[in-house]
Amino acid sequence: PVFAGLNGSAIENFSCVIYNISLMNCTWRAGQDAPEDTQYFLYWKNSIYGDAVECELYLKDENGRNTGCRFQNVTITNEKAYFLVNGSSKDSLIQFYDEYIQLYKIEILTPPLNVTANCTRQSLGCIITWKSPLTSHVEHRECFQYEISVQNK
Repeated sequence: PVFAGLNGSAIENFSCVIYNISLMNCTWRAGQDAPEDTQYFLYWKNSIYGDAVECELYLKDENGRNTGCRFQNVTITNEKAYFLVNGSSKDSLIQFYDEYIQLYKIEILTPPLNVTANCTRQSLGCIITWKSPLTSHVEHRECFQYEISVQNK
């Protein structure tokens, strides 16, 4: 596809991560060949329905250029979320960047809750129990898989 705008002016290294159940951080790097006065703006929508909304809290670099966004109250749905970053410069047209992301794939889960270990002196070993991590979208405990690493100290 042919994109309008200066080659190399679109953002690079776009990535997002969801943490603490409903917080999301997205970051990017300015395009390698973008003019110095280029400013970037992020829009997103959580499903194919509804309007795209602009980032409310930008993260800025030392030159005041938007290089990320912090979101609150993010709800993970089964649909792909749409992200668009466009730019403006007084010198030239800036290429846009867009991407569809499945939000559950970028979530960093909270640790399991109430982890306990009860060990006996007999050869029965240890019983380790825990509760599922908190999450905004997983309703079935059987969806989680766990790995236990036991180190002999």
